[in-house]
Amino acid sequence: MKRAIIFIDANNWYHNVKNLIKPSSIDIKKISDLITKEKNLSILEIRWYGSIPDVNDNPLIYAKQRAFLSGLEKQGIKVITRKLQKLSSKEIKKKRQQFIEDWQLCEICKALVESSFLDMADNFQKEKGIDVWIAIDMVKESIKEKIDCAVLISGDADFVPAFNLIKEVKKDVLSCFIPNGYSNELRQKFPYMLLSREMLNKCLRDFKKER
Repeated sequence: MKRAIIFIDANNWYHNVKNLIKPSSIDIKKISDLITKEKNLSILEIRWYGSIPDVNDNPLIYAKQRAFLSGLEKQGIKVITRKLQKLSSKEIKKKRQQFIEDWQLCEICKALVESSFLDMADNFQKEKGIDVWIAIDMVKESIKEKIDCAVLISGDADFVPAFNLIKEVKKDVLSCFIPNGYSNELRQKFPYMLLSREMLNKCLRDFKKER
């Protein structure tokens, strides 16, 4: 059985899934179990990567977000967050360059990140760094021989370069997402798993047990 880590692009997940079902009603652990059973994988870890608003912008939304993330952590899911910041395009590029330098990457990883992510567009000029973080972590864990397969829950084509590099180091990749918002490029180039509405309905949270 191949060892895997599930990397979840929370922003991409939320904004697409909300068109089908309320994202917070889905049990991420059940999604993980579904993938494990379907693909015969041994899941070592689940990582949730997301952005959080500033508490001063909207205290209520911030409190709800923190409560949701706390629930994930209680399930054993590793939560990794960055604060949203409104920046100019120039500031975004400078911040991303510093972000890359701070990681002290090997030359292979650094070249990948610089070529693929420094010029990525951010809607509304908001810097998150989430996609860069996920890509780096997937590559690092693959190179370190910790995993045999990187499982990505996202439909974003920006992860194609990271997947290409992981394949070059002879590791497997798998993307999982709902049909809407799923990049054709991801599905054409790499193994994928569609998460249908029926599947999502089987992965709803049991609120009674959580009380």
